[in-house]
Amino acid sequence: MAAALAAALAAALAAALAVALAADGELFYNNCMWHPKTVEFDAQLKALFDEVDSYIEDIYGDKYPLHPMRPKRGETANPEADGLFNIGANFTPGFTSELGRGYLINVSISTLEKVDENIRCEIYAAVTEKVKELLPLYFPERDLSVNRDGNHFKIQGNFNLGEI
Repeated sequence: MAAALAAALAAALAAALAVALAADGELFYNNCMWHPKTVEFDAQLKALFDEVDSYIEDIYGDKYPLHPMRPKRGETANPEADGLFNIGANFTPGFTSELGRGYLINVSISTLEKVDENIRCEIYAAVTEKVKELLPLYFPERDLSVNRDGNHFKIQGNFNLGEI
C-alpha cells in the first residue's frame, strides 16, 4: 500500500511539474505544447549563451576560486551547470520597464569570494559585447539589439514567430 501511494504521489508530482531532464542534460517540457518556432528560438538562444559562457570562461575563469559545490568547467553536459560562470537570459514582459519586453541577460559568478566591482563591470561589458557580436550570427533573420535597461542589459527586437 505504501509503495503504491508513493508511486501515485511521484506520478502526480511529475505530471504537475511537467518537466524532465533529457539524457544530454537539457530540460524539456512534456505534457505541454510549445510552438516549434519557440523551441527553435530557445535552442538558438541557448547555443549563443553557451558560446558566450565559453568565451568568458576562457578570459575570466581563473580570476576567482570556484565555489566548492560547483563542478569544474566541462564536468557536466551543460555549461550553465559548471565553471565559474552561468550566463543566460530570461524573458521579461517588461511591465515596469521603460524599454518593455525582452530577454534580460544574467551573469552569475560562482565563487565565495567578493568579486571586485570593477572586474564585475568588466565581465558584464565583455558579456554584452560578445552577445552583440553573436546575435546577427545566431539570428540573421531578426533585428535584435542589446540595450541597457536600468541596472540590466536586455536583448530586444523582433521576437515574432511568424505565421502560426
